[in-house]
Amino acid sequence: MAFSEFELKRCEKLLKEFCATCGPGPHIRAKLRWDFSITGQSVELLETRPRWNNPSEYSSLGFAKATYVKGSNEWKVYWMRADLKWHRYWPCPSVNTLEAFLELVDRDEEAAFKG
Repeated sequence: MAFSEFELKRCEKLLKEFCATCGPGPHIRAKLRWDFSITGQSVELLETRPRWNNPSEYSSLGFAKATYVKGSNEWKVYWMRADLKWHRYWPCPSVNTLEAFLELVDRDEEAAFKG
């Protein structure tokens, strides 16, 4: 089940603010920027950059993901490993709010999200 329209707008607002303030600075955004996607009950943070062989095209790769579980009222946290698969973030496998997830990614104490 997807988010309600209100929840979706709230998530979009938080994610836009996070990408603008915590992502790469304005001086580098032509070469690297943070974006996000929302699919079903999951939000994904993406690194977007020009393709190496065609700079007019962009490619995105996820680096952090949270999936809302309505039954337990929590967000499960995932990170993208070198095998390009999502893995649970075991130092903190779940959080209570989307804000807590974004704070966790920003702190990145284990260097899992931002390398």
